[in-house]
Amino acid sequence: MKPTLNLGTLVRLAAETVRAPQETFAALRSLNLPRQTLWEALLLVVVISVILAELGNLILVAFTPVASDAPQFLSPFAFGVLQFVILALSVVLIDRIGRGMGGQGRPEDAILAVTWLQFVMICLQIVQTLFLFILPGVAALILIGGLVLFLYLLTAFVIELHGFASHGRVFAMILVVMVGVALGFSFILTLLGVTVPQ
Repeated sequence: MKPTLNLGTLVRLAAETVRAPQETFAALRSLNLPRQTLWEALLLVVVISVILAELGNLILVAFTPVASDAPQFLSPFAFGVLQFVILALSVVLIDRIGRGMGGQGRPEDAILAVTWLQFVMICLQIVQTLFLFILPGVAALILIGGLVLFLYLLTAFVIELHGFASHGRVFAMILVVMVGVALGFSFILTLLGVTVPQ
């Protein structure tokens, strides 16, 4: 019997993902959600992420003593478009590179992987934003932990998605691709003279 994907179930599955990422992702794949629904879900998580990022930016600006020292961020719309482009590119890379290396995943699986990973990161982002009000130092530690969790979950998802056996090979592939993409986007943003919201 397929689970009902309400908010409570999604949050529970997000927690389960941290404990057992491959098993949870396999359960989500078994839902066989249509491609259009997956793209709509990806767009939704981008919107939520932008809202949370703007909230965090407002907090940073509010705690900046001198207004002229406040960081300059992309507009919410521009940041949302940029994030969606990056996530869509991630979908393509996970699908094409994975299958190029002998993987068996489908494009729908790649969309699901990116969307679900982003949702889990949003849950962590909410926790981090709350700690910005309470203990800013802990919020910084959560940011570091979030990077480790991101790499851990992405590796697990790609392994489950494409049926790979080597964790080390998949992790190395992810790092190489991420560095290449990050350098490309960083160069573009530097030319624009803007700072991306964290």
